[in-house]
Amino acid sequence: MTDINRYHTGPRMSQIVTHGDTIYLAGQVGTAGASVTQQTKDCVANIDKLLSEVGSDKTRILQVTIWLANMDDFAQMNAVWDAWVPSGHTPARACGEAKLATPEYLVEFMVTAAMPS
Repeated sequence: MTDINRYHTGPRMSQIVTHGDTIYLAGQVGTAGASVTQQTKDCVANIDKLLSEVGSDKTRILQVTIWLANMDDFAQMNAVWDAWVPSGHTPARACGEAKLATPEYLVEFMVTAAMPS
């Protein structure tokens, strides 16, 4: 059986879970109350940091689900995403509107990635 490893584990969730060659990140949010642009920058910086902790990086992302509090922010979020995501390594992606944990959060990213070979 493949080991399951958990990192930054609290009573409610872990920030990173690995299972075999797959990495699952908890939903990543930015600075509450900041603009959607800043929150998106915070999210992708968090993703970079967490993937690095387990020896991976954004070129290994398999799938991303993005939740926006308001789809009117889609273009602003995409401007940050498009500058961050590596050309030729774009993952499968979905984006939708959802009520997030607090009204101060405008965007949340959920990521599944692969470990390096």
